[in-house]
Amino acid sequence: MTALTELILANITFVGTHFLMSHPLRAAMVRSFGAVGFRVVYSLISLIALVWIYFAFTAAPPADLPGSGEIGWIIATLLTIPALVLFAGSMSGNPALGLPGSDDMARAEPKGVFAVTRHPMMWGFAIWALSHIVLWWSWRTVVVALAMGFLALVGARMQDRKKEVLMGDAWQVWEGRTHLWPRWTKLFSAGALPWTVGLILFVFLSWLHMPVGGIPAGIWRWF
Repeated sequence: MTALTELILANITFVGTHFLMSHPLRAAMVRSFGAVGFRVVYSLISLIALVWIYFAFTAAPPADLPGSGEIGWIIATLLTIPALVLFAGSMSGNPALGLPGSDDMARAEPKGVFAVTRHPMMWGFAIWALSHIVLWWSWRTVVVALAMGFLALVGARMQDRKKEVLMGDAWQVWEGRTHLWPRWTKLFSAGALPWTVGLILFVFLSWLHMPVGGIPAGIWRWF
């Protein structure tokens, strides 16, 4: 088995177990392990799959595609900014996270990144994945990015179905006031905090790309 084949299998395992545990197997697992035990088992299985992805990724060829050149890096850099703004804004007031008070959050008027989409975290991951695909740097990067993008976008739709059952009317109210597909013009009025945190994350994570990945990214590629 080649390293790339193993990487594909590892990503299929991660995505597949995530969907299975989050949806068809969730009720049975909660009955068997309890709510806390379910989270522990879920996290453990996900962690094992992620570790498998990591080792298969490092074993695969690092740069076996021609790349999209500087224009690809410019596009990837510009895509990363809204991805991180959406992610930063999704960490507060998000009824999808299942935190205490989620019903009240779902009945509140959507603001910030939730005026863009009710799944800002998922769309943040999907855009991050796209930013790596457009670089056309290596098959190993494309495989992981495709898997994570698929997980994010399909997972967003499946999460709606799950929350409709778990949260009932509260989630239906939230669905009625928000959008699955982003309203991108709303991103510029998402608020100072998501933009500030998102830009800080952008500067830091793009800087971290060099010591961790060995490749300069973001603004650090040109400065």
